[in-house]
Amino acid sequence: MKKRIILSVVAVGIFFTTVSFKNDFFEIAKQIEIFTTLFKELNMNYVDETNPAELMDTAIKSMLTELDPYTKFYNEQDVETARIRNSGEYTGIGASVKTRDDKITIIEPHKGYPADNAGLKAGDEIIKIGDIVLSDFDSDAGELLKGSPGSEVQVTYLRQGKQETTTLKRGKIDVEAVPYYKLLEDKTGYIVLSKFNAKASTQVIDALKTLKADGADKIILDLRGNPGGLLSEAINVTNIFIPKGELVTTTKSVIKKYNRTYVTKNEPVDTEIPLVVLIDGRSASASEIVSGGLQDYDRAVIVGARSFGKGLVQRPKQLTYGTQLKVTISRYYTPSGRCIQALDYWNRDEDGNAVRTKSAEYNEFKTKAGRSVFDGGGVLPDVQLETSKFSGVTSALVQDEAIFNFATNYYYTHKLESPEDFKFTSSDFSDFKEFLKTTNFKYTTQTEKELKETLEIAVKEEFDDDVQNNYNNFLASIQQAKTKAIDDKKPEIERLITDEIIKRYFYKEGLYDYYVINNPEIEEAKNILNSTNRYSKILK
Repeated sequence: MKKRIILSVVAVGIFFTTVSFKNDFFEIAKQIEIFTTLFKELNMNYVDETNPAELMDTAIKSMLTELDPYTKFYNEQDVETARIRNSGEYTGIGASVKTRDDKITIIEPHKGYPADNAGLKAGDEIIKIGDIVLSDFDSDAGELLKGSPGSEVQVTYLRQGKQETTTLKRGKIDVEAVPYYKLLEDKTGYIVLSKFNAKASTQVIDALKTLKADGADKIILDLRGNPGGLLSEAINVTNIFIPKGELVTTTKSVIKKYNRTYVTKNEPVDTEIPLVVLIDGRSASASEIVSGGLQDYDRAVIVGARSFGKGLVQRPKQLTYGTQLKVTISRYYTPSGRCIQALDYWNRDEDGNAVRTKSAEYNEFKTKAGRSVFDGGGVLPDVQLETSKFSGVTSALVQDEAIFNFATNYYYTHKLESPEDFKFTSSDFSDFKEFLKTTNFKYTTQTEKELKETLEIAVKEEFDDDVQNNYNNFLASIQQAKTKAIDDKKPEIERLITDEIIKRYFYKEGLYDYYVINNPEIEEAKNILNSTNRYSKILK
C-alpha cells in the first residue's frame, strides 16, 4: 500500500511537472509566433522604410529592461567591445567618452595616448568625425573613432563654445588594472586597483612584491570607484592575502548547475601584512567580493563608505550570428553568507523602479572572529568617512554632470602648476553654488516622491482639500532642506570636485600623487595601520 501511494505521488508530480513544462513551452512558442508575424507585417507595410536590424535590437534590449540592468543583449560589435574591455588591450583613441545628444563628450583623456597627443581635453564635444556629422549619424558614433593602429581621422569639436579641429592617430591602448602604486613615507605601500580585467591579480602581485622589496610593512588597497569585472580575478586578488583552499564566494540560483563555490587555488603572497581596503559607493561587483571576503576573514580593515551593492552574477550565452546574451544566473554570497545586493529588481514600486532593501530588513552575520556584519545594502566599512559617501544630492550632481561641467569651467579660468599647490577653498565652493544657479540644477528626493504618492491617494479618497495645504507647506520645507543639503554634504561634494579638477591639469597620475598627500581616506588608513592596538581592536 505504501509503495502504491509513493508511486501515485511520484506519478502526479511528474504529470504536473510535464504539464507545467508543456504550458511554458506553449506560451513561449505562442509569443514567438505573435512577435514573428508582427515583425513581418510591420516591415512589409510601414509607411517609411524600416531597418529590421535596428528594430530587433531595440525590441530585445527594451524587453530586457524589465529584468535587471545587467542582463543584456550584445550584437556583434558589443561582443567585441566586451572582449576588449576584459582583455585590457584595444585599438582606439585612449580616452573615456560619453555619447549623447548627437555628440561625443571627452570625459577623460589618458596621458600619452592618441586623444591626449591630439590636444583633446575633458569637456570637449566632438561633433564631426571625418566627413560624418554626428547629428546625421544614426548608429553608435563611438564606432567611428575605432580603426587600425596608425590610421588617422580628423575630428571637429566644440571647446567652450568655439569650434576647432584636430587629427587623431589611432594606436594600441593598454588598460592597466593597477594604474598606480607607491611607497609612502611611513613604509605604507599604496596600491590602486581600478578594474578587474585579466591583468588584475598579476599586477597587484607585482606591485605588492615591489613595495615589500622597497620596505613596505603595511598595505592600502584602493578599490574606490572600481566597478568590478571578472569573477575569476576577484578570487585571485583575494587569494593574494588569504590561504589556499579558503572559500571566497558562493553562487546560488534556482538552476542547480549554477550553484557553485569558489575557493582560493594558489599559495598566497602574504597572509600577515596589515591591510586596509578603501571602498565607496562606486565600488561594485568584484570589488565587493574582495572587500567582503577580506572583511569576513578579518583579514583587512575596510574604510570609506558603503559599497554599491551588486550581488548578482552574469554569464555570457552565445547566440546565433555572433551575438550574445549576458544573463543574470545567480546571486553571490560572501564567506559569512551575506548577499550584498541592494536593489530588488523583481519587486518594483508603482513607477517601475527597483526597490532598495531597507536597513531594518538587513540580516546579521558573523565574521571568522565573531564580528557582526550585515547583508542587503553593499559592504559596510568597519570605519566610515563622510568624504567617501554619496548622498542623494551628491549623486544627483554627478548624474546631472554639474561637477564635471564646473571643473571644465575652472580649468579654463584658473592656472595650476602642480597638484600640491591646489586647495579647494570656501570661495571656490561658493562659486560652485553660484554655478548651480546658472544651470537650473534640480533633483527629486525620495521624500518628495513618496509625498506625491500620498497626495494622489488622498485625492482618490477625496481628502485632497484637507491635505493640500499641509502638502504645500511640507513641500516648501523640503525645498529649504534641499538647498541646505549642498552645504551639509560639502565634504563629499568637495572631494569629487577636487578629483575632477586635479585630473584636468595632471591626469589620473597627478590625482593619485595628490591623494597620497591630501586624501582623508588614505590619511585615515595610515592612522589605522600605524596604530597596532587600533588595527587589532577593529578586527577582533
